[in-house]
Amino acid sequence: MAGFSVFLGFLKQIPRCSSIFFTHLLFLRLGEVNSDEVKVLGPEEPILALVGEAVEFQCHLSPYQDAEHMEILWFRTDVSNVLYQYQEPQGLSSPQMPEFRNRTLFDTNGIVDGSVILHILRVAPSDEGHYGCRFLSHNFSGEAIWELEVAGLGSDPHISLEGFNEEGGIQLQCRSSGWYPRPKVQWTDHRGQCLPPESEAIIQNAHGLFSVETSVIVQRGAHYNVSCSIQNPLLAQKKEFVLHIADVFLPRTSPWKKAFLGTLLVTLLTLAVLTLLALQYFYKQQHSREKLMEQGEKDRGRLTARLEKLQTELDWRRSEGKAEWRAAQQYTVDVTLDPATAHPSLEVSKDHKSVSSRPGPPTTAARDPQRFSEQTCVLSHERFSSGRHYWEVHVGRRSRWFLGVCLESVERSGPARLSPEAGYWVMGLWNGCEYFVLDPQRVALTLRVPPRRVGILLDYEAGKLSFFNASDGSHIFSFTDTFSGALCAYFRPRAQDGSEHPDPLTISSLPVRGPHLLEENDCDNWLQPYEVLDLAWAGDEALS
Repeated sequence: MAGFSVFLGFLKQIPRCSSIFFTHLLFLRLGEVNSDEVKVLGPEEPILALVGEAVEFQCHLSPYQDAEHMEILWFRTDVSNVLYQYQEPQGLSSPQMPEFRNRTLFDTNGIVDGSVILHILRVAPSDEGHYGCRFLSHNFSGEAIWELEVAGLGSDPHISLEGFNEEGGIQLQCRSSGWYPRPKVQWTDHRGQCLPPESEAIIQNAHGLFSVETSVIVQRGAHYNVSCSIQNPLLAQKKEFVLHIADVFLPRTSPWKKAFLGTLLVTLLTLAVLTLLALQYFYKQQHSREKLMEQGEKDRGRLTARLEKLQTELDWRRSEGKAEWRAAQQYTVDVTLDPATAHPSLEVSKDHKSVSSRPGPPTTAARDPQRFSEQTCVLSHERFSSGRHYWEVHVGRRSRWFLGVCLESVERSGPARLSPEAGYWVMGLWNGCEYFVLDPQRVALTLRVPPRRVGILLDYEAGKLSFFNASDGSHIFSFTDTFSGALCAYFRPRAQDGSEHPDPLTISSLPVRGPHLLEENDCDNWLQPYEVLDLAWAGDEALS
Protein backbone atom coordinates (compact mmCIF):
# COMPACT_ATOMS: atom_id res chain seq x y z
CA MET A 1 0.00 0.00 0.00
CA ALA A 2 2.86 2.41 0.70
CA GLY A 3 4.25 1.76 -2.77
CA PHE A 4 0.83 2.47 -4.29
CA SER A 5 0.55 5.87 -2.47
CA VAL A 6 4.02 6.96 -3.63
CA PHE A 7 3.11 5.98 -7.20
CA LEU A 8 -0.08 8.10 -7.07
CA GLY A 9 1.88 11.06 -5.69
CA PHE A 10 4.31 10.79 -8.57
CA LEU A 11 1.37 10.57 -11.00
CA LYS A 12 -0.01 13.96 -9.81
CA GLN A 13 3.31 15.70 -10.58
CA ILE A 14 3.57 14.71 -14.26
CA PRO A 15 1.83 16.61 -17.12
CA ARG A 16 -1.78 15.85 -18.02
CA CYS A 17 -0.97 14.23 -21.40
CA SER A 18 1.43 11.83 -19.68
CA SER A 19 -0.97 11.04 -16.84
CA ILE A 20 -3.26 9.21 -19.25
CA PHE A 21 -0.37 6.93 -20.21
CA PHE A 22 0.47 6.17 -16.57
CA THR A 23 -3.22 5.68 -15.79
CA HIS A 24 -3.36 2.93 -18.43
CA LEU A 25 -0.22 1.39 -16.90
CA LEU A 26 -1.96 1.50 -13.56
CA PHE A 27 -4.97 -0.35 -15.05
CA LEU A 28 -2.66 -3.12 -16.27
CA ARG A 29 -0.84 -3.37 -12.94
CA LEU A 30 -3.91 -3.38 -10.69
CA GLY A 31 -5.87 -5.76 -12.94
CA GLU A 32 -3.68 -8.56 -11.59
CA VAL A 33 -5.00 -8.11 -8.02
CA ASN A 34 -8.17 -9.88 -6.92
CA SER A 35 -9.47 -10.08 -10.50
CA ASP A 36 -11.19 -13.42 -9.75
CA GLU A 37 -13.10 -12.09 -6.71
CA VAL A 38 -15.03 -9.18 -8.28
CA LYS A 39 -16.50 -9.06 -11.79
CA VAL A 40 -17.86 -6.23 -13.94
CA LEU A 41 -21.16 -7.12 -15.63
CA GLY A 42 -22.74 -5.23 -18.54
CA PRO A 43 -25.53 -5.98 -21.05
CA GLU A 44 -25.61 -9.67 -21.98
CA GLU A 45 -26.68 -9.13 -25.59
CA PRO A 46 -26.55 -6.31 -28.16
CA ILE A 47 -28.56 -3.18 -27.32
CA LEU A 48 -30.96 -1.89 -29.97
CA ALA A 49 -31.46 1.91 -30.15
CA LEU A 50 -33.55 4.09 -32.47
CA VAL A 51 -32.06 7.04 -34.35
CA GLY A 52 -32.61 10.34 -32.52
CA GLU A 53 -33.54 8.75 -29.18
CA ALA A 54 -31.51 8.02 -26.04
CA VAL A 55 -29.92 4.72 -24.96
CA GLU A 56 -28.72 3.43 -21.58
CA PHE A 57 -25.41 1.67 -20.87
CA GLN A 58 -25.71 -0.07 -17.49
CA CYS A 59 -22.79 -1.73 -15.65
CA HIS A 60 -22.53 -3.15 -12.13
CA LEU A 61 -20.14 -5.04 -9.89
CA SER A 62 -20.74 -8.63 -8.82
CA PRO A 63 -20.93 -9.14 -5.94
CA TYR A 64 -22.46 -5.76 -5.15
CA GLN A 65 -20.16 -3.26 -3.41
CA ASP A 66 -19.74 0.50 -3.08
CA ALA A 67 -18.12 2.06 -6.18
CA GLU A 68 -18.45 5.71 -5.15
CA HIS A 69 -14.69 6.14 -4.66
CA MET A 70 -13.66 4.06 -7.67
CA GLU A 71 -12.60 5.40 -11.05
CA ILE A 72 -15.16 4.40 -13.70
CA LEU A 73 -14.31 4.72 -17.39
CA TRP A 74 -16.74 4.37 -20.32
CA PHE A 75 -15.09 3.80 -23.69
CA ARG A 76 -15.70 2.81 -27.30
CA THR A 77 -13.78 -0.18 -28.76
CA ASP A 78 -10.80 0.40 -26.40
CA VAL A 79 -9.94 2.56 -23.36
CA SER A 80 -8.20 5.21 -25.48
CA ASN A 81 -11.58 6.30 -26.94
CA VAL A 82 -13.18 7.88 -23.86
CA LEU A 83 -16.95 8.51 -23.67
CA TYR A 84 -17.04 9.51 -20.02
CA GLN A 85 -14.80 9.13 -16.94
CA TYR A 86 -15.99 9.39 -13.37
CA GLN A 87 -13.26 9.92 -10.76
CA GLU A 88 -14.18 11.22 -7.31
CA PRO A 89 -14.09 14.14 -6.66
CA GLN A 90 -12.98 15.68 -9.99
CA GLY A 91 -15.72 14.20 -12.25
CA LEU A 92 -14.71 14.24 -15.93
CA SER A 93 -10.93 14.06 -16.05
CA SER A 94 -9.98 12.42 -19.36
CA PRO A 95 -10.27 13.80 -22.90
CA GLN A 96 -13.72 13.00 -24.21
CA MET A 97 -14.33 12.01 -27.84
CA PRO A 98 -15.63 15.12 -29.69
CA GLU A 99 -18.66 13.30 -31.11
CA PHE A 100 -19.96 12.55 -27.58
CA ARG A 101 -19.59 16.01 -26.05
CA ASN A 102 -22.87 17.36 -24.65
CA ARG A 103 -24.47 13.97 -25.36
CA THR A 104 -23.78 12.02 -22.13
CA LEU A 105 -25.60 11.92 -18.80
CA PHE A 106 -24.15 9.94 -15.88
CA ASP A 107 -26.59 8.36 -13.35
CA THR A 108 -25.06 7.66 -9.93
CA ASN A 109 -28.26 6.68 -8.09
CA GLY A 110 -27.06 3.08 -7.61
CA ILE A 111 -23.30 3.70 -7.31
CA VAL A 112 -23.24 2.72 -3.62
CA ASP A 113 -24.39 -0.75 -4.77
CA GLY A 114 -21.84 -0.83 -7.57
CA SER A 115 -24.44 -0.07 -10.28
CA VAL A 116 -24.03 2.89 -12.69
CA ILE A 117 -25.78 4.03 -15.87
CA LEU A 118 -24.49 6.22 -18.72
CA HIS A 119 -27.12 7.80 -21.00
CA ILE A 120 -26.15 8.54 -24.62
CA LEU A 121 -28.44 11.18 -26.14
CA ARG A 122 -29.50 11.69 -29.77
CA VAL A 123 -28.31 8.33 -31.09
CA ALA A 124 -26.93 8.44 -34.66
CA PRO A 125 -25.95 5.65 -37.10
CA SER A 126 -22.28 6.48 -36.50
CA ASP A 127 -22.71 5.39 -32.86
CA GLU A 128 -23.08 1.73 -33.88
CA GLY A 129 -20.27 -0.49 -32.59
CA HIS A 130 -18.72 -1.99 -29.44
CA TYR A 131 -18.65 -0.22 -26.09
CA GLY A 132 -17.36 -1.02 -22.63
CA CYS A 133 -17.04 0.13 -19.04
CA ARG A 134 -14.10 -0.28 -16.66
CA PHE A 135 -13.99 -0.05 -12.82
CA LEU A 136 -10.72 0.76 -11.02
CA SER A 137 -9.90 0.86 -7.28
CA HIS A 138 -6.71 0.42 -5.26
CA ASN A 139 -7.09 -3.38 -5.34
CA PHE A 140 -9.26 -4.16 -8.36
CA SER A 141 -9.78 -3.44 -12.05
CA GLY A 142 -12.20 -5.04 -14.49
CA GLU A 143 -14.27 -4.28 -17.56
CA ALA A 144 -17.30 -5.41 -19.59
CA ILE A 145 -17.87 -5.17 -23.37
CA TRP A 146 -21.12 -5.11 -25.36
CA GLU A 147 -22.45 -4.09 -28.79
CA LEU A 148 -24.80 -1.25 -29.77
CA GLU A 149 -27.10 -1.71 -32.78
CA VAL A 150 -28.78 1.35 -34.34
CA ALA A 151 -31.97 1.37 -36.41
CA GLY A 152 -33.97 4.14 -38.09
CA LEU A 153 -37.54 3.91 -39.42
CA GLY A 154 -37.80 6.28 -42.38
CA SER A 155 -40.60 8.46 -43.72
CA ASP A 156 -43.76 7.16 -45.35
CA PRO A 157 -43.24 6.26 -49.04
CA HIS A 158 -44.59 8.74 -51.59
CA ILE A 159 -45.58 7.61 -55.12
CA SER A 160 -45.74 10.12 -57.97
CA LEU A 161 -46.76 9.82 -61.64
CA GLU A 162 -43.73 10.73 -63.78
CA GLY A 163 -45.30 10.37 -67.25
CA PHE A 164 -46.00 7.96 -70.13
CA ASN A 165 -43.46 5.82 -71.89
CA GLU A 166 -43.23 4.80 -75.55
CA GLU A 167 -44.64 1.27 -75.01
CA GLY A 168 -48.03 2.43 -73.76
CA GLY A 169 -47.43 2.33 -70.00
CA ILE A 170 -46.96 4.88 -67.21
CA GLN A 171 -43.93 5.43 -65.00
CA LEU A 172 -44.41 5.55 -61.21
CA GLN A 173 -41.70 6.77 -58.84
CA CYS A 174 -41.48 6.02 -55.08
CA ARG A 175 -39.42 8.13 -52.65
CA SER A 176 -38.63 7.89 -48.92
CA SER A 177 -35.79 8.97 -46.58
CA GLY A 178 -34.41 8.56 -43.05
CA TRP A 179 -33.74 4.78 -43.01
CA TYR A 180 -30.99 2.84 -41.23
CA PRO A 181 -29.52 0.33 -41.89
CA ARG A 182 -29.89 -0.03 -45.68
CA PRO A 183 -33.59 -0.84 -46.32
CA LYS A 184 -35.16 -3.35 -48.68
CA VAL A 185 -37.46 -1.97 -51.42
CA GLN A 186 -40.20 -3.94 -53.20
CA TRP A 187 -42.87 -3.16 -55.83
CA THR A 188 -45.91 -5.51 -55.89
CA ASP A 189 -49.15 -5.72 -57.88
CA HIS A 190 -52.72 -6.39 -56.67
CA ARG A 191 -52.00 -10.16 -56.53
CA GLY A 192 -48.94 -9.70 -54.33
CA GLN A 193 -46.50 -10.59 -57.11
CA CYS A 194 -43.22 -8.70 -57.31
CA LEU A 195 -42.71 -6.15 -60.08
CA PRO A 196 -39.19 -5.59 -61.45
CA PRO A 197 -38.11 -1.97 -60.92
CA GLU A 198 -36.99 0.12 -63.86
CA SER A 199 -34.48 1.95 -61.63
CA GLU A 200 -33.47 1.92 -57.99
CA ALA A 201 -31.13 4.22 -56.04
CA ILE A 202 -30.42 3.88 -52.30
CA ILE A 203 -28.11 6.70 -51.18
CA GLN A 204 -26.53 7.29 -47.75
CA ASN A 205 -26.21 10.92 -46.65
CA ALA A 206 -23.56 12.57 -44.44
CA HIS A 207 -25.47 11.61 -41.27
CA GLY A 208 -25.45 7.91 -42.22
CA LEU A 209 -29.19 7.71 -43.09
CA PHE A 210 -30.40 6.14 -46.34
CA SER A 211 -32.83 7.65 -48.84
CA VAL A 212 -34.66 5.56 -51.46
CA GLU A 213 -35.76 6.48 -55.00
CA THR A 214 -37.14 3.74 -57.24
CA SER A 215 -39.41 3.61 -60.30
CA VAL A 216 -41.52 1.02 -62.12
CA ILE A 217 -43.38 0.86 -65.49
CA VAL A 218 -47.06 -0.20 -65.36
CA GLN A 219 -48.65 -1.44 -68.59
CA ARG A 220 -52.31 -1.07 -69.53
CA GLY A 221 -54.62 -3.82 -68.26
CA ALA A 222 -51.81 -5.47 -66.25
CA HIS A 223 -52.31 -4.06 -62.74
CA TYR A 224 -54.98 -2.27 -60.73
CA ASN A 225 -53.37 -1.81 -57.31
CA VAL A 226 -49.61 -1.10 -57.22
CA SER A 227 -47.78 -0.83 -53.89
CA CYS A 228 -44.32 0.37 -52.89
CA SER A 229 -43.05 -1.12 -49.61
CA ILE A 230 -39.80 -0.27 -47.79
CA GLN A 231 -38.64 -2.56 -44.96
CA ASN A 232 -36.10 -2.07 -42.16
CA PRO A 233 -34.24 -5.43 -41.87
CA LEU A 234 -33.19 -4.85 -38.25
CA LEU A 235 -36.58 -3.79 -36.84
CA ALA A 236 -38.56 -6.22 -39.05
CA GLN A 237 -40.93 -3.31 -39.78
CA LYS A 238 -41.96 -1.77 -43.08
CA LYS A 239 -43.91 1.15 -44.51
CA GLU A 240 -46.10 0.77 -47.58
CA PHE A 241 -48.00 3.01 -50.01
CA VAL A 242 -50.74 1.53 -52.25
CA LEU A 243 -51.89 3.33 -55.41
CA HIS A 244 -55.03 2.38 -57.40
CA ILE A 245 -54.67 3.02 -61.14
CA ALA A 246 -57.77 3.26 -63.31
CA ASP A 247 -57.31 1.72 -66.75
CA VAL A 248 -58.54 4.88 -68.42
CA PHE A 249 -55.38 6.79 -67.44
CA LEU A 250 -53.15 4.43 -69.38
CA PRO A 251 -52.54 5.39 -73.04
CA ARG A 252 -54.08 3.36 -75.83
CA THR A 253 -53.04 2.85 -79.40
CA SER A 254 -55.03 3.47 -82.53
CA PRO A 255 -58.35 5.42 -82.51
CA TRP A 256 -58.74 5.51 -78.73
CA LYS A 257 -55.59 7.57 -78.34
CA LYS A 258 -57.17 10.52 -80.19
CA ALA A 259 -60.34 10.17 -78.15
CA PHE A 260 -58.31 10.23 -74.95
CA LEU A 261 -56.45 13.36 -76.05
CA GLY A 262 -59.76 15.06 -76.96
CA THR A 263 -61.22 14.13 -73.58
CA LEU A 264 -58.10 15.46 -71.87
CA LEU A 265 -58.37 18.77 -73.76
CA VAL A 266 -62.04 19.17 -72.79
CA THR A 267 -61.15 18.39 -69.20
CA LEU A 268 -58.41 21.04 -69.19
CA LEU A 269 -60.77 23.66 -70.63
CA THR A 270 -63.38 22.74 -68.02
CA LEU A 271 -60.79 23.08 -65.28
CA ALA A 272 -59.78 26.50 -66.64
CA VAL A 273 -63.39 27.73 -66.52
CA LEU A 274 -63.85 26.35 -63.01
CA THR A 275 -60.62 28.04 -61.94
CA LEU A 276 -61.85 31.42 -63.18
CA LEU A 277 -65.13 30.95 -61.32
CA ALA A 278 -63.25 29.94 -58.18
CA LEU A 279 -61.03 33.03 -58.36
CA GLN A 280 -64.07 35.26 -58.71
CA TYR A 281 -65.66 33.60 -55.70
CA PHE A 282 -62.40 33.95 -53.77
CA TYR A 283 -62.30 37.72 -54.15
CA LYS A 284 -65.92 38.01 -52.99
CA GLN A 285 -65.22 35.93 -49.89
CA GLN A 286 -61.88 37.54 -48.98
CA HIS A 287 -63.26 39.28 -45.92
CA SER A 288 -64.84 36.09 -44.60
CA ARG A 289 -61.59 34.17 -45.10
CA GLU A 290 -59.63 36.70 -43.05
CA LYS A 291 -61.98 36.13 -40.13
CA LEU A 292 -61.66 32.37 -40.53
CA MET A 293 -57.84 32.68 -40.55
CA GLU A 294 -57.91 34.62 -37.29
CA GLN A 295 -60.08 31.95 -35.73
CA GLY A 296 -57.75 29.28 -37.13
CA GLU A 297 -54.75 30.94 -35.46
CA LYS A 298 -56.52 30.83 -32.12
CA ASP A 299 -57.45 27.17 -32.60
CA ARG A 300 -53.88 26.36 -33.65
CA GLY A 301 -52.54 27.96 -30.47
CA ARG A 302 -54.87 25.88 -28.33
CA LEU A 303 -53.91 22.73 -30.25
CA THR A 304 -50.19 23.49 -29.81
CA ALA A 305 -50.65 23.91 -26.06
CA ARG A 306 -52.54 20.61 -25.90
CA LEU A 307 -49.83 18.80 -27.87
CA GLU A 308 -47.13 20.18 -25.56
CA LYS A 309 -49.11 18.92 -22.58
CA LEU A 310 -49.51 15.48 -24.18
CA GLN A 311 -45.78 15.33 -24.97
CA THR A 312 -44.91 16.24 -21.37
CA GLU A 313 -47.21 13.53 -20.04
CA LEU A 314 -45.83 11.02 -22.56
CA ASP A 315 -42.25 11.72 -21.42
CA TRP A 316 -43.36 11.32 -17.80
CA ARG A 317 -45.06 7.99 -18.49
CA ARG A 318 -42.01 6.65 -20.35
CA SER A 319 -39.79 7.51 -17.39
CA GLU A 320 -42.36 5.96 -15.03
CA GLY A 321 -42.32 2.75 -17.09
CA LYS A 322 -38.53 2.46 -16.83
CA ALA A 323 -38.69 3.21 -13.09
CA GLU A 324 -41.28 0.44 -12.69
CA TRP A 325 -39.01 -2.02 -14.54
CA ARG A 326 -35.96 -1.09 -12.42
CA ALA A 327 -38.05 -1.45 -9.25
CA ALA A 328 -39.18 -4.91 -10.39
CA GLN A 329 -35.56 -6.11 -10.73
CA GLN A 330 -35.04 -5.97 -6.96
CA TYR A 331 -37.30 -9.06 -6.69
CA THR A 332 -35.09 -11.16 -9.00
CA VAL A 333 -35.22 -14.93 -8.27
CA ASP A 334 -33.34 -17.85 -9.77
CA VAL A 335 -35.81 -19.77 -11.98
CA THR A 336 -34.98 -23.17 -13.50
CA LEU A 337 -36.88 -25.50 -15.84
CA ASP A 338 -38.39 -28.79 -14.62
CA PRO A 339 -37.61 -31.47 -17.27
CA ALA A 340 -40.26 -33.71 -15.76
CA THR A 341 -42.98 -31.32 -17.05
CA ALA A 342 -41.57 -31.17 -20.61
CA HIS A 343 -42.86 -33.37 -23.43
CA PRO A 344 -40.26 -35.34 -25.47
CA SER A 345 -40.86 -32.91 -28.33
CA LEU A 346 -39.04 -30.27 -26.25
CA GLU A 347 -35.33 -30.30 -25.37
CA VAL A 348 -34.24 -28.82 -22.00
CA SER A 349 -30.56 -27.84 -21.56
CA LYS A 350 -28.34 -29.51 -18.96
CA ASP A 351 -28.30 -26.40 -16.75
CA HIS A 352 -32.14 -26.31 -16.90
CA LYS A 353 -32.02 -22.72 -18.23
CA SER A 354 -32.96 -23.17 -21.94
CA VAL A 355 -35.70 -24.98 -23.86
CA SER A 356 -36.15 -25.46 -27.62
CA SER A 357 -38.23 -27.56 -29.99
CA ARG A 358 -36.72 -30.69 -31.42
CA PRO A 359 -36.62 -30.80 -35.25
CA GLY A 360 -39.73 -32.31 -36.78
CA PRO A 361 -43.01 -31.51 -38.60
CA PRO A 362 -45.29 -28.92 -36.89
CA THR A 363 -48.09 -30.30 -34.72
CA THR A 364 -51.77 -29.63 -35.26
CA ALA A 365 -51.80 -27.26 -32.28
CA ALA A 366 -49.03 -25.15 -33.81
CA ARG A 367 -51.46 -23.89 -36.45
CA ASP A 368 -53.69 -22.17 -33.82
CA PRO A 369 -52.00 -19.49 -31.64
CA GLN A 370 -54.84 -19.62 -29.06
CA ARG A 371 -54.63 -23.40 -28.30
CA PHE A 372 -51.90 -25.73 -27.06
CA SER A 373 -51.23 -29.37 -26.16
CA GLU A 374 -49.09 -30.96 -23.45
CA GLN A 375 -46.33 -31.73 -25.99
CA THR A 376 -45.28 -28.11 -26.46
CA CYS A 377 -44.71 -26.50 -23.02
CA VAL A 378 -42.50 -26.83 -19.95
CA LEU A 379 -42.96 -25.45 -16.43
CA SER A 380 -40.51 -24.13 -13.87
CA HIS A 381 -39.17 -26.25 -11.04
CA GLU A 382 -40.07 -23.43 -8.60
CA ARG A 383 -43.62 -22.97 -7.27
CA PHE A 384 -44.89 -19.52 -6.18
CA SER A 385 -47.70 -19.16 -3.64
CA SER A 386 -46.78 -15.82 -2.04
CA GLY A 387 -44.54 -12.76 -2.39
CA ARG A 388 -43.04 -10.96 -5.41
CA HIS A 389 -40.81 -12.71 -7.94
CA TYR A 390 -39.04 -11.37 -11.06
CA TRP A 391 -37.21 -13.22 -13.86
CA GLU A 392 -36.16 -12.46 -17.45
CA VAL A 393 -36.28 -14.71 -20.53
CA HIS A 394 -34.14 -14.18 -23.64
CA VAL A 395 -36.38 -14.73 -26.69
CA GLY A 396 -33.86 -13.49 -29.29
CA ARG A 397 -35.36 -13.20 -32.76
CA ARG A 398 -37.57 -16.28 -32.51
CA SER A 399 -40.84 -15.76 -34.41
CA ARG A 400 -43.20 -17.74 -32.11
CA TRP A 401 -43.31 -18.13 -28.32
CA PHE A 402 -45.47 -17.91 -25.18
CA LEU A 403 -44.32 -16.81 -21.69
CA GLY A 404 -46.06 -16.25 -18.35
CA VAL A 405 -47.39 -18.35 -15.44
CA CYS A 406 -50.00 -21.06 -14.92
CA LEU A 407 -51.55 -22.88 -12.00
CA GLU A 408 -49.57 -25.90 -10.80
CA SER A 409 -52.81 -27.91 -10.80
CA VAL A 410 -53.86 -26.91 -14.33
CA GLU A 411 -55.04 -29.71 -16.60
CA ARG A 412 -52.46 -30.26 -19.39
CA SER A 413 -53.66 -33.60 -20.80
CA GLY A 414 -55.69 -32.05 -23.63
CA PRO A 415 -56.13 -28.82 -25.61
CA ALA A 416 -57.13 -25.68 -23.70
CA ARG A 417 -57.28 -21.93 -24.29
CA LEU A 418 -54.37 -19.94 -22.86
CA SER A 419 -56.63 -17.61 -20.85
CA PRO A 420 -56.97 -16.67 -17.14
CA GLU A 421 -60.25 -18.62 -17.03
CA ALA A 422 -58.29 -21.81 -17.81
CA GLY A 423 -55.50 -20.99 -15.31
CA TYR A 424 -53.02 -19.39 -17.74
CA TRP A 425 -51.72 -15.82 -17.70
CA VAL A 426 -49.42 -15.57 -20.74
CA MET A 427 -48.15 -13.22 -23.45
CA GLY A 428 -47.28 -14.49 -26.93
CA LEU A 429 -45.71 -13.68 -30.30
CA TRP A 430 -47.19 -15.11 -33.50
CA ASN A 431 -45.28 -15.30 -36.82
CA GLY A 432 -42.74 -12.69 -35.73
CA CYS A 433 -45.09 -9.70 -36.09
CA GLU A 434 -48.13 -10.02 -33.77
CA TYR A 435 -47.77 -9.65 -29.99
CA PHE A 436 -50.93 -10.40 -27.98
CA VAL A 437 -52.50 -11.65 -24.72
CA LEU A 438 -55.81 -13.39 -23.92
CA ASP A 439 -57.56 -11.42 -21.15
CA PRO A 440 -59.82 -13.39 -21.69
CA GLN A 441 -60.40 -12.18 -25.24
CA ARG A 442 -57.53 -11.62 -27.66
CA VAL A 443 -55.82 -8.24 -27.05
CA ALA A 444 -53.25 -7.10 -29.64
CA LEU A 445 -50.12 -5.30 -28.31
CA THR A 446 -48.16 -2.59 -30.12
CA LEU A 447 -44.47 -2.33 -29.14
CA ARG A 448 -42.11 0.52 -30.12
CA VAL A 449 -39.06 -1.74 -29.96
CA PRO A 450 -39.26 -5.55 -30.50
CA PRO A 451 -38.08 -7.18 -27.24
CA ARG A 452 -35.03 -9.44 -27.38
CA ARG A 453 -35.50 -10.15 -23.65
CA VAL A 454 -38.82 -10.19 -21.72
CA GLY A 455 -39.03 -9.44 -17.97
CA ILE A 456 -41.84 -10.98 -15.86
CA LEU A 457 -42.90 -9.74 -12.38
CA LEU A 458 -45.34 -11.79 -10.28
CA ASP A 459 -47.00 -10.15 -7.23
CA TYR A 460 -49.02 -13.02 -5.76
CA GLU A 461 -50.84 -11.12 -2.99
CA ALA A 462 -51.78 -8.23 -5.31
CA GLY A 463 -52.95 -10.68 -7.99
CA LYS A 464 -50.82 -8.98 -10.64
CA LEU A 465 -48.56 -10.34 -13.41
CA SER A 466 -46.59 -7.72 -15.40
CA PHE A 467 -44.52 -8.05 -18.59
CA PHE A 468 -41.62 -5.70 -19.45
CA ASN A 469 -39.50 -5.10 -22.57
CA ALA A 470 -36.02 -5.51 -21.08
CA SER A 471 -34.50 -4.20 -24.35
CA ASP A 472 -35.66 -0.62 -23.64
CA GLY A 473 -37.08 -0.84 -20.09
CA SER A 474 -40.73 -0.22 -21.11
CA HIS A 475 -43.88 -1.75 -19.63
CA ILE A 476 -45.82 -4.06 -22.00
CA PHE A 477 -48.94 -5.39 -20.23
CA SER A 478 -50.26 -6.40 -16.78
CA PHE A 479 -52.82 -9.03 -15.78
CA THR A 480 -54.93 -8.33 -12.67
CA ASP A 481 -56.65 -11.37 -11.14
CA THR A 482 -57.02 -13.43 -7.95
CA PHE A 483 -54.65 -16.41 -7.73
CA SER A 484 -56.12 -19.48 -5.97
CA GLY A 485 -53.17 -21.88 -5.85
CA ALA A 486 -49.48 -22.38 -6.41
CA LEU A 487 -48.16 -20.93 -9.70
CA CYS A 488 -45.38 -22.11 -12.02
CA ALA A 489 -43.44 -20.14 -14.63
CA TYR A 490 -44.70 -21.15 -18.12
CA PHE A 491 -42.46 -21.51 -21.20
CA ARG A 492 -43.53 -22.48 -24.72
CA PRO A 493 -41.01 -22.09 -27.57
CA ARG A 494 -43.58 -23.28 -30.17
CA ALA A 495 -42.84 -25.86 -32.86
CA GLN A 496 -40.22 -25.41 -35.58
CA ASP A 497 -41.70 -22.78 -37.94
CA GLY A 498 -38.96 -22.29 -40.55
CA SER A 499 -37.75 -19.05 -38.93
CA GLU A 500 -34.29 -17.75 -39.78
CA HIS A 501 -33.65 -17.36 -36.03
CA PRO A 502 -34.90 -20.52 -34.20
CA ASP A 503 -33.36 -19.31 -30.92
CA PRO A 504 -34.20 -21.25 -27.74
CA LEU A 505 -36.02 -19.64 -24.83
CA THR A 506 -33.30 -18.97 -22.23
CA ILE A 507 -33.72 -17.78 -18.64
CA SER A 508 -31.29 -14.86 -18.22
CA SER A 509 -28.81 -14.89 -15.35
CA LEU A 510 -29.48 -11.80 -13.21
CA PRO A 511 -27.99 -10.77 -9.83
CA VAL A 512 -30.24 -12.11 -7.07
CA ARG A 513 -30.65 -9.57 -4.28
CA GLY A 514 -32.11 -12.09 -1.84
CA PRO A 515 -35.39 -11.84 0.18
CA HIS A 516 -36.98 -8.39 0.14
CA LEU A 517 -39.33 -7.33 2.94
CA LEU A 518 -42.12 -5.17 1.54
CA GLU A 519 -42.66 -2.05 3.59
CA GLU A 520 -46.07 -0.50 4.00
CA ASN A 521 -45.05 2.82 2.38
CA ASP A 522 -43.63 1.35 -0.84
CA CYS A 523 -46.37 -1.11 -1.75
CA ASP A 524 -47.70 1.10 -4.57
CA ASN A 525 -44.41 2.33 -6.04
CA TRP A 526 -44.61 0.01 -9.04
CA LEU A 527 -48.38 -0.35 -9.33
CA GLN A 528 -48.95 2.96 -11.21
CA PRO A 529 -51.05 2.70 -14.41
CA TYR A 530 -48.95 2.73 -17.57
CA GLU A 531 -50.80 3.48 -20.80
CA VAL A 532 -47.97 5.10 -22.77
CA LEU A 533 -49.10 3.47 -26.03
CA ASP A 534 -52.58 5.04 -25.75
CA LEU A 535 -51.04 8.40 -24.91
CA ALA A 536 -48.64 8.23 -27.86
CA TRP A 537 -51.57 7.30 -30.10
CA ALA A 538 -53.56 10.27 -28.86
CA GLY A 539 -50.61 12.58 -29.57
CA ASP A 540 -50.25 11.22 -33.10
CA GLU A 541 -53.99 11.69 -33.73
CA ALA A 542 -53.79 15.32 -32.56
CA LEU A 543 -50.81 16.01 -34.84
CA SER A 544 -52.57 14.50 -37.84
